[in-house]
Amino acid sequence: MMHQFQHTIIVQTQGSGLTEITEEVGHWISESGIRDGLLTLLCRHTSASLLINENAAPEVREDLLRWLQKLAPEGAHYVHDDEGPDDMPAHLKAALTGVNLTIPVAGGRMRLGTWQGIYLAEHRARPHRREIALHLLGE
Repeated sequence: MMHQFQHTIIVQTQGSGLTEITEEVGHWISESGIRDGLLTLLCRHTSASLLINENAAPEVREDLLRWLQKLAPEGAHYVHDDEGPDDMPAHLKAALTGVNLTIPVAGGRMRLGTWQGIYLAEHRARPHRREIALHLLGE
């Protein structure tokens, strides 16, 4: 019989950077009792995003953040700057990396690869309280 569960994870960021949430998401899945199914995650913001990437070498995260900064640098060349010079670059970075993920669940665990982790990417310079909506469907 199919069941579904919903949950919200709150992440307090320290400003621009990546916060790994893999363990927290995995713990919630194991508590749900779902063995096989599909997990959907949604970052409920337009200046933060979700991504799956390397979770062993911290240099990967540093390089990724540097690359995003080059693609969408701060500056006076944006029309939208209502909340400061990092406002529009944050929206661009979120558009590039995406705000939702879908992950298969088998045997009560996410089917991530050996070196994969789930990250909330904060694209704003100052700290924020971010919400991630989780939905798990399965049996």
